[in-house]
Amino acid sequence: MRANNELRRIRITKNYAGYADGSVLIEFGNTKVICTASVEEKVPPFLKNSGTGWISAEYSMLPGSTKQRKVRDSTRGKIDGRSQEIQRLIGRSLRNAVDFTKLGERTIWIDCDVIQADGGTRTTSINGAFIAMALAVKKLYDRKIISQFPIDSFISAISVGIVRGENVLDLCYEQDSNAQVDMNVVMTNKGEFVEIQGTGEQTPFSRNSLNELLTLAEEANEKIVSLQKEILGDEITYLITGEKEPKVEEVLIATTNEHKLDEIGKILTKYGTKYKSLSDFNLQDVDVEETGTTFEENALIKAREYCKLTNTVVLSDDSGLMVDALKGAPGVYSKRFSNEEPRDIKNNEKLLKSLMGLTSDERGAKFVSVVALVFPNGEEHVFRGECHGKIGFAPMGENGFGYDPLFLPNDKAAGGKTFAQIKQELKNQISHRSRSLAKLEDFLRS
Repeated sequence: MRANNELRRIRITKNYAGYADGSVLIEFGNTKVICTASVEEKVPPFLKNSGTGWISAEYSMLPGSTKQRKVRDSTRGKIDGRSQEIQRLIGRSLRNAVDFTKLGERTIWIDCDVIQADGGTRTTSINGAFIAMALAVKKLYDRKIISQFPIDSFISAISVGIVRGENVLDLCYEQDSNAQVDMNVVMTNKGEFVEIQGTGEQTPFSRNSLNELLTLAEEANEKIVSLQKEILGDEITYLITGEKEPKVEEVLIATTNEHKLDEIGKILTKYGTKYKSLSDFNLQDVDVEETGTTFEENALIKAREYCKLTNTVVLSDDSGLMVDALKGAPGVYSKRFSNEEPRDIKNNEKLLKSLMGLTSDERGAKFVSVVALVFPNGEEHVFRGECHGKIGFAPMGENGFGYDPLFLPNDKAAGGKTFAQIKQELKNQISHRSRSLAKLEDFLRS
């Protein structure tokens, strides 16, 4: 038998629904709720052109969720008062955890559908809805649709009450039906109260009883948040709380390329790692000679040299194009394949001339990116990413740089277009650099 201060068995199945941006099946005892989060690229009229987003929630109980069939709201022609009250509570609760200026002008729709009710459906819905919302927001963040994570605290909820003169946690239907005092408590992970709904159903209650019930709820909410963190994982937890100890405190990114600095810097920041540029060490004019015969060697040569000069952790990279028919050339000489100017145009002209007479099937190639991370204590890590494709017969597209107008990636998402023809956002997702940085990210996450 469950103790009065004990939560019911909790089970959470992440990504339960295939099409929603975020979803869970959450179970508190015999209460089961499907919670989904869907992103809509618009906001209510009162927020139009405000630059801020919104969260709306809908709640319903399926007809077979209780012993006596519940008539659908659509059949009745209106939402019953209880459902309306609960969905407003869910929306209010979640909005307390979100910085809408970071979300941008989009709405996250939360849908909570109770498939089996045995007390605590509103609090169970809030707990599941928060996880679904966090999963949906993470997708926006990963796709670089938003640049900052807008959720800044966890939200959890639990019911407490006085049943037969005793304080009870997480009331089931039988306990709820016989409660002298019934209360729902919504909190953040910081110990803050979002909402307290308390009613003396049969008798009034004292300040002392209120304090005891709130303490019981606070302890339970801490346990629920711990479970939410476990389900969401370390990465999302850190994005919300910023509490995780970074694997690397500070990194020097050894590049003068501002785009590359920003791209890598965002990944490091995500995991609590501070970063500096060469100019922060007054090294922007120091040129390290790349004498290696592989991308790995060159990336390590640069990282080791800057590490020696600064006595700090250094991240460096090297990248280039390898063509099958040219036995891997231009390879590490990609930037200086031709000694003529303008360099990009002349490099492409030389490459086309080198492949003259070859069929499409004979023009296989790959872009390679290698990221090296070197520590002052001698520890070294190398992360390699590749993007396979073919060399076209003529330059196509106005975007990108280097060999982009000639390179046709195999990835179906590119639709047979060159790197210079596809949008930068898509290139960032399928490129060799995105793949090497993904491996760096895995290292920082582990």
